[in-house]
Amino acid sequence: MTLAHDGDGAGPVVVLLHSSVCDRRMWDPQWSVLIDAGYRVVRPDLSGFGRTPPTTDPRRDADDVLDLLDTLGIARATLIGSSHGGTVALELAARRPDRVDSLVLLCAGRPGHTPSPALRAIEARERALLAAGDVAGAVEFVVDTRLGPAADALTRYQVGVMQRDVFDQRLAAGSLSAPRVPDVDVDPSAITAPCLVVSGAHDLADFRRIAAELSGALPNARHVELPWAGHLPSVEQPRETTALLVAHLAEYRARGDERAEPGTNVRATTSVQAGEFSAG
Repeated sequence: MTLAHDGDGAGPVVVLLHSSVCDRRMWDPQWSVLIDAGYRVVRPDLSGFGRTPPTTDPRRDADDVLDLLDTLGIARATLIGSSHGGTVALELAARRPDRVDSLVLLCAGRPGHTPSPALRAIEARERALLAAGDVAGAVEFVVDTRLGPAADALTRYQVGVMQRDVFDQRLAAGSLSAPRVPDVDVDPSAITAPCLVVSGAHDLADFRRIAAELSGALPNARHVELPWAGHLPSVEQPRETTALLVAHLAEYRARGDERAEPGTNVRATTSVQAGEFSAG
């Protein structure tokens, strides 16, 4: 199965991996900016999100992303992952360091992380609302617990639309929870790529703790905590977050590392166009 995705631009490759609350539309604010900055940008919908249907195949998201890179002829890329997308990026970078130029982890999860009682309670509340048929209430609860105070009404609406789509897919598949796959051992010391670890001061404690742990465990990491951010900084304050991403990419590019994938000017768009947010 090839993941539904958008691809455009020319230059070193940047792959945008979305949160489990959203789909690839969450990267609309960064899309054209990164292309204009001289990058070939790819953003997939992971399995069960957006335009990629769920699969019963036990393959992992990291395998699907790696297969997509192979299909597109991409040898190496920078991975930018938000929340669950960060978990996927970490796994891929640890398993295949030869395929990853650099990493940006935005309020990322971590393979094998044991949720705190507080996070388990939040997940249980979501399941209870869905089990009671209150999908709108579950969406509102997610928006309230994931977005920080900097998120405006439009952002809350857009995240709510994406989360509603995620819930609708799960309910159609007969599952109230996100699909679970067996944990894998990920050794952060195996990750050779330079990494920007970003946390939000208003995020859930689990993700702030993961950011602190990763910044100490990764061999070449820098940690930045955003004082205004909740769990989804790239949608809460797109301009500030995009500037941070561009600066990280430019710093890596300035090193003149010839391993960066040159790419070609290729468009590979399978559904929602860049810059277009649709409630459908």
